[in-house]
Amino acid sequence: MKSNIATLHLPMNSNGEQKIIHPTLIWDDEEVILIDTGVPGQLDVIRTEMERLAIPFSRLTKIILTHHDFDHIGTLPEILMKSEQKISVLAHQLAKPYIEGEKRLLKLKDDSNFVPPMAKVDQVVEDDEVLPECGGIKVIFTPGHTPDHISLYHIESKTLIAGDATIAVNGELLGPNPHYTLDMNEANNSIGRLLDYEVEQIICYHGGICKGSEIKRLEEIYYTNK
Repeated sequence: MKSNIATLHLPMNSNGEQKIIHPTLIWDDEEVILIDTGVPGQLDVIRTEMERLAIPFSRLTKIILTHHDFDHIGTLPEILMKSEQKISVLAHQLAKPYIEGEKRLLKLKDDSNFVPPMAKVDQVVEDDEVLPECGGIKVIFTPGHTPDHISLYHIESKTLIAGDATIAVNGELLGPNPHYTLDMNEANNSIGRLLDYEVEQIICYHGGICKGSEIKRLEEIYYTNK
C-alpha cells in the first residue's frame, strides 16, 4: 500500500511579517498523519489545505509533534476538540509536560500574556523508534533548537521532516535559525545525526521542501559549524 506525503501551507504573522509555515501530511488508505499544527486558530486553514489534497479532515488519525514551540502545537487543542473522530497525539517524552501544560513554554517571555494551548499526549515516541504507519516513520532525536526536538524520516519516500532542525530560504537549505535556537552546538550535533540517512528531499517547517544534493548540503552545514 503506497503512502503519500505533502506539505500544508499555513500563513503566520511573525513580528509583523507574513510568512508561510509547512506542517507535513502523510497518508495512505488506512492512516492520515499530520506533523505539527501551526499557530492557534488555524483549524479552518488546515481543513482547506487537506481538502486541496483531497483528504477529508474526518480521515485524520494521528498528530506527531516535532517539539513544543507554540507555532507547532498552537491549533492542537482545537483540532482535538472539534474532530468527531479519535485522533492520537504523539510526541517525545521531553515535550509531553509542555504540551500538557505542566511546564511553561521555554521561549515565552516572562511578561507574555500568551496562554499556551494544552492537550494530552497519547503516545510517547523515542529516538530510533520506527512507527509502522504509512510505510514507516523513523523518529530521530535532534535536540538543540529545543531540548525536546525530534525530526522524522519517512522511509518509503526517503523524506526527512526536519521540523526546525533546519530552515530553508528561497529553496536553499540552512542550519537552524540562531535567533530561535536554544543551543546551537547541540543543534549542529543533531544535524550530524541526519547524515546517516538516504534523503531525496527535506521538509523544513520554515521554508518548505528542498530537493537536490541535500545530504551534501547537510554535510556542509555540519562541518562548517563543527
